[in-house]
Parts: sequence; structure tokens; C-alpha cells
Amino acid sequence: MPSSTIRTFSDPYEYQEAVRATDVRVFVTTRGEYEAGLTRIDLHRLWMQRSSVSLPVVAHGACHKDRSPIFFLTDGLQTPIFIGGIEISPGDVVFESSGAENHIRASSGLRWGAMSLTPEDLAAAGRALVGRELTAPAVTRVISPQPALMSRLLNLHKAADNLAATAPDVLAHPEVAKAMEQELVRAMIGCLTDPDPVRSSRSSHERLPVMQRFEQLLEANRDEPLYLTEICAAIGVTDRTLRLHCQEHLGMSPHRYLWLRRMNLARRALALADGTATTVTEIANDHGFGELGRFAVSYRKLFGELPSATLRRPPDHPRPFAIGRP
Repeated sequence: MPSSTIRTFSDPYEYQEAVRATDVRVFVTTRGEYEAGLTRIDLHRLWMQRSSVSLPVVAHGACHKDRSPIFFLTDGLQTPIFIGGIEISPGDVVFESSGAENHIRASSGLRWGAMSLTPEDLAAAGRALVGRELTAPAVTRVISPQPALMSRLLNLHKAADNLAATAPDVLAHPEVAKAMEQELVRAMIGCLTDPDPVRSSRSSHERLPVMQRFEQLLEANRDEPLYLTEICAAIGVTDRTLRLHCQEHLGMSPHRYLWLRRMNLARRALALADGTATTVTEIANDHGFGELGRFAVSYRKLFGELPSATLRRPPDHPRPFAIGRP
């Protein structure tokens, strides 16, 4: 049954749980009020998503193997981003490999769109439209379709989003959804089979196993603070090697990435804790911050309030997630 939902978020934890077809972990990297919107549209076979995020982020995404997704920027004025160390500009289409894992970094607000079919539906659409089966590439590819093809895809994607916002009942009508889906699939296949040059990074692909082990370790200990020495030992690389990999994929050192992770974990713990039974010191220590004064200064600089203010707030009245002040 066709359906659509539109949601807004003031907390990246809630936002990352709402993204479909990909498991995402998001860390905001600069000051400002965090605001995100996400439109999800399910047609008969095609899934669509369209999103905006107000602040620069670094994120890790792992695609589900039961979907074959594409990703693109929806704003022609969007600053280029990096996925797996490859620069992505407006007009590019990222065709993800099966079960792809990538790091995404955006130096400004992010406006993106995505579409996905099951591998079987993608193969069938390829046979019907271009006479050959389409399968997910062995290595994630960046395609630069002809402007007319990309413009059609963007216009159809935006039109579906507008219907979800203004006339969701119309979009839910089976025949309207079928017509919209057929046009979107045609535009998608046209972009994926355009003969223009395809870009990929062999060096980035060769570094993926290390980054995958890195994120697998973080995910296995998602609520625990981790440190560089133990991580290097666990995934079998040197400090220098991990630094080089993180710089390419994350645009920052592993030390900075782990620090951001620990700060976000601490904030989440403070927001969920009972202020009458837990202290800031306990939570700071639990996340590896031994100097309370330094922790409080860094926390306020990053999140725009003292840790004690986060702790005192009732869990059912969360403050909008903010990184410092604009």
C-alpha cells in the first residue's frame, strides 16, 4: 500500500533511527541549532527518501543488502560532500554496492535524496527498459549523468515530495502511486545507464576493510567509550595507518572522531538520567572524562549548555539538540 510520512527532528539520534534502507550513525561537527527533516515515501516497489540537515556532519552508513539504493544531492547550490573519500557534487549519482559501508562528511548543511529497489526489481527494471539486467556494482560508483537526465530525476523526486507534503491522500492512491513510480524508475535507470564517465576511487576502496573493522568495533561497543590504542590493537593496524584512513574518509583524526563520539554518548546519558539519582561527575567519569571542569567547558562549547542543565531537564521534555550557539 503506498504511503508517505514527513517528520522533523531536533536530535540526531532520533533522525538516524528514521532513515530507511541504511543503518546510519550521525555526529554533528560544528556549532548551531540542529534541525533535520525527512520525507519517506513508499510506492509499490520503490522507496524514496528526501532530507535536509542544518549542520555539518560526519556519519557512517551501512546499506541493507535487501535494497539497491542510489543517493544524490537535491540542491544545486549544495557544497560538495565526501562519501568514502570521493567528492560528490550536485549532479552526481552514487550507486551503492551491495551492503556498502561508507563514511559521509559534509562541511555545511546537507540536502539529499535517495531511492531504492530490491535487487530483483532493479534487475527486472533494467531488462524492461534497457534490455539487460542491472545489478549493484562490486564497488560503489559515482555517476555523472547528462544534465537533462539528472534534471528529470530531481524534478520527479521533488514533485513526489511536494505531493507528500500537500496531498498525501492523492499520493496514496494506487494508480497515482503507480504512475509516479514508473516515471521515477525510468529516470533512475536512465541515470544509471548513461554512458558518461563513472568515477570511483581504488585507493578508497582498498582502505574500506580497515574502516569497516573500525566501525564494526564501535558498533559492538556502541554505548561504551573506546580509545585509540585499544582500537588499533583490536583491528590490527598501526596508529599512523588508522590516521591516514580516517583523514581520507572522515576528514578528521581518529582521536577527534572518538572524542566527538564520547561527548555525544555523555550527552545522551545525561539527557536520559534521573537527576536525583545520578551526578554529572558519575556520567563524565563513565565516559572517560576525569577532569570535570575541563569536561564542563568542552561540553558547553560543543552543546551550548552546561552538563548540569542537560541532567536537570526531565527526560520527557528534551531540549532541542544544539551544538553551541549560532
